[in-house]
Amino acid sequence: MQPTPNEETLSALSQPGGHPEMSKLIISTKMPDAMTPKAVEKAAAADPDAQPLTETDLKRMNRTAQVKTMRRALALTQEQFSIRYHIALSTLRDWEQGRGEPDKPAAAYLKAIARDPEHVNRTLSVHD
Repeated sequence: MQPTPNEETLSALSQPGGHPEMSKLIISTKMPDAMTPKAVEKAAAADPDAQPLTETDLKRMNRTAQVKTMRRALALTQEQFSIRYHIALSTLRDWEQGRGEPDKPAAAYLKAIARDPEHVNRTLSVHD
């Protein structure tokens, strides 16, 4: 019967046959010391893969359209969202693909949908 895994036996048990001499890996159960916020900032600044975005970076990036995020949160396809909220499918696609933006009345309507999608749906369904 194998002993209960501990620091010494854990690495040995992971090897074929469970032979301790086959592994030099030691797994420590000691938790690392927490980093101070200043140390976290310093480590992040030193990481070349985690540099802050520049204005140029932000300009070239494509943002996900808010309407697309809202539609996905409602688990609706473009067609379903278009029909449910009486928005032309081509307009919805343009908004989602960044080819256009909602004007102020459309933005207000989308805000109403975002706040209470079921109420807007019920209100529109009364007249159908």
